[in-house]
Amino acid sequence: MSYLQLEGKKYLIVGVFNKKSIAYHAASVLQGEGAECIYVVKDNAVKGKVEQFIPNADIYVCNVENQDELGNLYKEVSKKHSKLDGMLHSIAFANYSEGLAPFHETVKKDFLQAMDISCFSLINLSNVFKDLFDKNASVITMTVPFTRLAVEHYGYMASVKAALETSVLYLAKSFSKFSNVRFNAVSASALKTSSAAGIPEFMKIYLCAEKLTIRKNAVETREIADVIAFLLSNRSSAINGQTVTADAGMSTNTFDKDIMDLIYRQECALKQ
Repeated sequence: MSYLQLEGKKYLIVGVFNKKSIAYHAASVLQGEGAECIYVVKDNAVKGKVEQFIPNADIYVCNVENQDELGNLYKEVSKKHSKLDGMLHSIAFANYSEGLAPFHETVKKDFLQAMDISCFSLINLSNVFKDLFDKNASVITMTVPFTRLAVEHYGYMASVKAALETSVLYLAKSFSKFSNVRFNAVSASALKTSSAAGIPEFMKIYLCAEKLTIRKNAVETREIADVIAFLLSNRSSAINGQTVTADAGMSTNTFDKDIMDLIYRQECALKQ
């Protein structure tokens, strides 16, 4: 038996899009440990793509903005599976089609849609599947280290993710009234995923994050997948209502000597 003791466990994986997805890497780790993964994707087009690189996968389609589809999702999943040991919520959306405006110019409909898909969907899915969760199940969602840092290129999604982190805490408290289901968020550093690629000038964020890590190497998606697998396992049973930071020390290393020396040299050059 492996350390994580995931053999025979069943997990709902929401948010696989392609092989770069955090959800895909996490599912690969879980399956490698003997767990069964049940996938939820946003539409039939994505389902067709996922079927190509995850053969024989148990995949369901659901647009989380549609309450009827969420109800149908529960019905379809519960027909085949009588219990879930946890869920990974790894979906987010922001409309950057017209570029990124200053935060005070955020468009209301874009903000509300981002909040619905990226935050409220966790609350909604948790409520829909509450009767299918094992009493000791674990639910994980994904956030970023930018909810307490003003990263302009991330825009209004930082506020959405902040709401998501607070929702994790309140879900943990709410579910404690009738179960031991745990809720936690993983605050992952900038990763090379398809979703991240949609953020305006994302590579500037990525390269800056890499330089600010204590080890001077960017965080890899597989490392985040390992953290997720641990938090979904009962080995993390004492962790609940938390946001676990996995950024290789980036958020603690603001005044890195190499960065300060670089800025100092640039300033001196400008004054000459």
